Amino acid sequence: MKPDGFAVLGVTAAVALVVGYLVGRVRPWQRLGNWAEDQVRFTGAWVRGGRVRQAVVVLVHVLVRPRTSWHILRTPGTEARVPAPVRDPNWVHNRRTTGDKGGTS
Repeated sequence: MKPDGFAVLGVTAAVALVVGYLVGRVRPWQRLGNWAEDQVRFTGAWVRGGRVRQAVVVLVHVLVRPRTSWHILRTPGTEARVPAPVRDPNWVHNRRTTGDKGGTS
């Protein structure tokens, strides 16, 4: 028996509906966008991964999050430096003057 055209169309529509529902629930584009954004913003591993990895991460980020990518490109870079602690050259003298007698008593 040959399947009827309407039966094939009905099965195809049902499969498309189920696949669309599952894709909507899983939201792979959102997960992929979160991954790419984390790679670009919070890790330096994508820089050390080579040119192919850099191209893939940036391409995914631009395709999935175009507004964020545009914002990152338009914002000037800031230096994320942690200030080095300033050491007091007279720390021994200052330690003695704060009331600390030094030694064990």
